[in-house]
Formats: sequence, C-alpha cells, structure tokens
Amino acid sequence: MTTGWIVTIVIIVVLIAAIVGLYFLGRRAEKKKAEQDEQMAAVAQTVSMLIIDKKKLRLKDSGLPEQVIAQTPFYAKRSKLPIVKAKVGPKIMTFICEAEIFDDIPVKKEVKATISGLYITKVKGLHGKTQQQEVKKKKGFRAWLLKKQKELQSEEAKK
Repeated sequence: MTTGWIVTIVIIVVLIAAIVGLYFLGRRAEKKKAEQDEQMAAVAQTVSMLIIDKKKLRLKDSGLPEQVIAQTPFYAKRSKLPIVKAKVGPKIMTFICEAEIFDDIPVKKEVKATISGLYITKVKGLHGKTQQQEVKKKKGFRAWLLKKQKELQSEEAKK
C-alpha cells in the first residue's frame, strides 16, 4: 500500500470515530434536556406581568442575581441571553427567556407568562392576542440578480 492510501484510511477511521462519539454525546444531551424540561414543567406557574424591556445581553450585564451568575459555566458567561425586565406585582424583576418566544413577547404590554424560577417558558397576551412581529427575510444574491435583471428588461422595453 502507498502512503496516500494509508493516510486516507486513517482519516476515514478518525472521522467515523468522531461521528460515533458525537452521536452518543447527542443522545446523552437529549436525555438531560428532557429531564430538565420535566423539572421545569413541575415547578412552572402562570403569572401576570407587565413587560418593561427586552434585550439580548451578556450574563454579567443582565442584572441577574450574583448567585445565578456564579453558578453558570465559564463557557456560557460570554454568550448573549434573551433578557426580559418585567413588573410582577409591585416588584421589577429580571427574567431569562426562551429564545424561541423572545421575538413574540410584546414590550410595554401586560401578558400572562408561564415562569419557572427566573425562566420564562411561555407567553400569552392578557388582553387579546400577542402581536407577532413581521420578520423581514433577507434576500440573497440570487434575488438581487433577478431584481437587477427585471430592471434592465423594463429599461429596454421603454426604449
């Protein structure tokens, strides 16, 4: 065998081992996530709150209690989290929100939210439906080319 074939076989074996390892790590992570979701659902409660502000902030800038910041892993401290400031009763509190529902939360409106500790899991509008913001889809290079082509064709038709 030539050295080229040996190198190729070694690379393929390493890639297969990496894929198998990632598969088992993924399954373990799914099981942990399911357990955490069950625990969060067990302690969840519905609360009426007035949303004051929402932003994506780093953990140290979020205004969360020091105990929460101290318990987070080092790799998560630099990532940005969806943070919601809300008035619950007479208190103004800071919550962490699920990324999927962050865009659906209306600002300066009263909502009914399902919370689990400092974590918002679901939001419903208190007075009617919550307004979902329209997401402008970014157009790619192909769409830009088609637009330019139509403009050129319309200019040629005018001549």
